Amino acid sequence: MYCVKKVTEDLTWVGANDRRLSMFEGVYSVPNGVSYNSYLLLDEKTVLFDTVDKSVSEQFMENVEHVLSGRRLDYVVIQHMEPDHSANITEFLKVYPNAQVVSNAKAFTMMDNFFGAGAVKNRITVTNGEVFDLGKHKFTFVFAPMVHWPEVMLTFDSTDGILFSADAFGKFGALGCEDDLKGDWACEARRYYFGIVGKYGMQVQNLLKQAANLDIKIICPLHGPVLKENLG
Repeated sequence: MYCVKKVTEDLTWVGANDRRLSMFEGVYSVPNGVSYNSYLLLDEKTVLFDTVDKSVSEQFMENVEHVLSGRRLDYVVIQHMEPDHSANITEFLKVYPNAQVVSNAKAFTMMDNFFGAGAVKNRITVTNGEVFDLGKHKFTFVFAPMVHWPEVMLTFDSTDGILFSADAFGKFGALGCEDDLKGDWACEARRYYFGIVGKYGMQVQNLLKQAANLDIKIICPLHGPVLKENLG
């Protein structure tokens, strides 16, 4: 059964939770599980931001199908190639073979290495600062190498002020139906930062300098809750 959450009028969370997982990456204790986030935008064209871990792919596919409600999927934006977000890209594209994959050159090289040369077709290669115009929504790609892999990029939707932040600004823990900003968010977010991206402090500072120039109203990370308040 599908499980989705509205972020804005046009954007829906279509990710999935893994509450059975006790150790994230075999290192970090996650007593409350972990979420693998993906987001689907319905504009004049439809855009999916990232896929999820292979362990929750069935739930993810049901969510995407439900939100599309018969519409075709036009684009898939891949921001990060770590396997908990990318392992099922080729399986996903078998269901949506006409979708164009939007990413950067380093990420496409990784896709060739992971899945075989030519396994991911219909490519659109973007560069740092490039703007992608979909009609109502306009996206700017912000490269963030080594936060915390070399191919990482973020995507900023200037129409709604949404930053799709890859593994930055994330948090451990599965998502509930209650207000996900309540509880020990700060504590778990710090632990996530220290474990996942803390060792790349210089690169994080470079990213924060770029983010300071963006009018961010909502942050959509690849793990943990969507942040809609207290961003200043």
